[in-house]
Amino acid sequence: MTMKPSSNIWIRRQQCPCGDWKCYVKYEGDDQTSVSSQLIKNETTSTSSSSEAVFMPYVGQIFKTDEDAFEYYSNFARKNGFSIRKARSTESQNLGIYRRDFVCYRSGFNQPRKKANVEHPRDRKSVRCGCDAKLYLTKEIVNGVTQWYISQFSNVHNHELLEDDQVRLLPAYRKIQEADQERILLLSKAGFPVNRIVKVLELEKGVQPGQLPFIEKDVRNFVRTCKKSVQENDALLTEKRENDTLELLEACKAMAERDADFVYDYTTDENSKVENISWSYADSVRAYTVFGDVVTFDTTYRSITYGLLLGVWFGIDNHGKPVFLGCALLQDESLNSFAWALQVRGHNYLFPICNCLIVYLWLSSFEQTFLRFMRGRCPQTVLTDIDSSLRDAIARELPDTKHVICSWHVHSKLSSWFTPSLGSQYEEFKAEFDMLCHLEGIEEFEHQWNHLVARFGLASDKHIALLFSYRTSWPLSYIRSYFLARSMTAEFYQSLDEFFKRILSGQTCLQLFFEQVGFAADLRNRSKEALQYMHTKTCLPIEENARSILTPYAFNALQHEIVLSMQYATTELANGSYLVRHYKKMEGEYLVIWISQDEQIHCSCKEFEHSGILCRHCLRVLTVKNYFEIPEKYILFRWRLESSLVALEDRNGQCNSDEYAQVFHSLAATLLTESLFTKERFNHVHRELSRLLEHVQNMPVSNEFASNMAANNISES
Repeated sequence: MTMKPSSNIWIRRQQCPCGDWKCYVKYEGDDQTSVSSQLIKNETTSTSSSSEAVFMPYVGQIFKTDEDAFEYYSNFARKNGFSIRKARSTESQNLGIYRRDFVCYRSGFNQPRKKANVEHPRDRKSVRCGCDAKLYLTKEIVNGVTQWYISQFSNVHNHELLEDDQVRLLPAYRKIQEADQERILLLSKAGFPVNRIVKVLELEKGVQPGQLPFIEKDVRNFVRTCKKSVQENDALLTEKRENDTLELLEACKAMAERDADFVYDYTTDENSKVENISWSYADSVRAYTVFGDVVTFDTTYRSITYGLLLGVWFGIDNHGKPVFLGCALLQDESLNSFAWALQVRGHNYLFPICNCLIVYLWLSSFEQTFLRFMRGRCPQTVLTDIDSSLRDAIARELPDTKHVICSWHVHSKLSSWFTPSLGSQYEEFKAEFDMLCHLEGIEEFEHQWNHLVARFGLASDKHIALLFSYRTSWPLSYIRSYFLARSMTAEFYQSLDEFFKRILSGQTCLQLFFEQVGFAADLRNRSKEALQYMHTKTCLPIEENARSILTPYAFNALQHEIVLSMQYATTELANGSYLVRHYKKMEGEYLVIWISQDEQIHCSCKEFEHSGILCRHCLRVLTVKNYFEIPEKYILFRWRLESSLVALEDRNGQCNSDEYAQVFHSLAATLLTESLFTKERFNHVHRELSRLLEHVQNMPVSNEFASNMAANNISES
């Protein structure tokens, strides 16, 4: 089989951060894995159902072709614990082949071969034991139509028949499908040994070890057989990589000519061929000035077609959406990539080359390039996956930047790490782990951590040790004072995943990838944020004031805190500070420090420092202090309507919306009062309102703002 290097294939980096090369991560919620797993299940179900319909062959049974008969007998054999092979065929001048003999795979005896003149010849044992199970076919022509019938059949075996989980391992049933063949060749080309190729395929298909429809020996034989094809394809891919990276560079140059604010950087090898390349757009640089306080650095994907690692920087905007800031494609396994990283840092010495060091130096070089793109401004916080090289590089290159491990990266690995050892206890472990992640006190976290480890017997588990070694970077108790701008929410992660799906699907070359990234990064292609009508849920002037300043995304977060603040009691201390606690819970007091001179307010929960949104405890104190507006300094510019990168829809309807809401509320209150007098009244009102609602929903929408307002009103009701 010849591999077709026509498509660009991106895969998740599945190497486990624990450092054990034999350890791989199967990500929870990975669509590709789920689909592959479902396909295998479907194939198994299909095969099983087709086998159930096969009955024992009998003499005189007729088939249209000899291949139909062979397939029928093969299905029967698989269902009954053996396999078959084609034996003798008889041919005549008039009929051609008129007889076919199919026999059990253990039929006959192995003929001794002349031993090769080697020092240690292999003495392979034969599986053949003279089994007499067989099916003989004879061809006949009836009324001018050719057909085959069974002339002899025997189902008597002189050996044990295999169980279902064993028969699938017989050579006759171990088949490598074409899609898997291409995958194997790609992984082999990338330098994966056979045992790791098998592991990758098991992970991608979501099957247990040893449950593929082929074994490691088959993969090894296939790779050996296709060695020449691999070499030829390697040459084709090398040429394709060189040509496509050159085209990518030309595309960057052309973009820079059209847009003076477009920035890019690249390196070449000793043959003046493009090696590493990174770029960013004018919109990205502009977005970074507002939303560059918190960035997510994603290194999830790499292209095995080009041998390139993809790194992408994202910010989070005032609507909670990801903003593309920059990306790079780098041949991290290349010695020249290593040299480039050293040159960027200005070093003139070399270190021993290893994978983690190359990744570390790659990140260093990319960070330096990225910071040059962003005019030297460092972010407050960088979010990444678990990786010791990333951690060390960030500590060295961005010493004033906080490093946080994304919570979704931690949780996505839990199943792969702990299901094998915990089995049925995993769900209980996960529930306790989730609770532990949200503890606020460091001492309480470490106490509960030790309890969790002891309870589930994980003291010697390498992954538990890995998580604990990173404890200053992922649990809330350690990072609660780090500014994250709500970039660890599930919604933000889903938005990132959707962005990658848009830029990594259906590609044939790097230039198309560049175009897809450019389209996704261009703010002009983002839909305008419709200014939804935002209900007030309290009568507090603070809420009304915030509604006119914040985006719906930020206002909803603040409004949630405002509503909850009304459930808290305050106790003023001698120094002017306050103890704030929930009216039902005597424990869990929070200290709110109030400095009236310059309107400073700080809470021990650190929510404002964490998200940029004032917490319920501070809001309660402000209410007690008779504040009708939130102090200016506590409404961050990054969450304001005026900081939006894309123009908002017309806001003229906002004022009228309040009047509309009052009219609806008054009418609804009166209607509710009147309908509760009798059940007959209530049923009539409910029936008519349902009809009215259906009629309104079917009316054409001419004003997008009105549509959004109606949707909000209905959901609130």
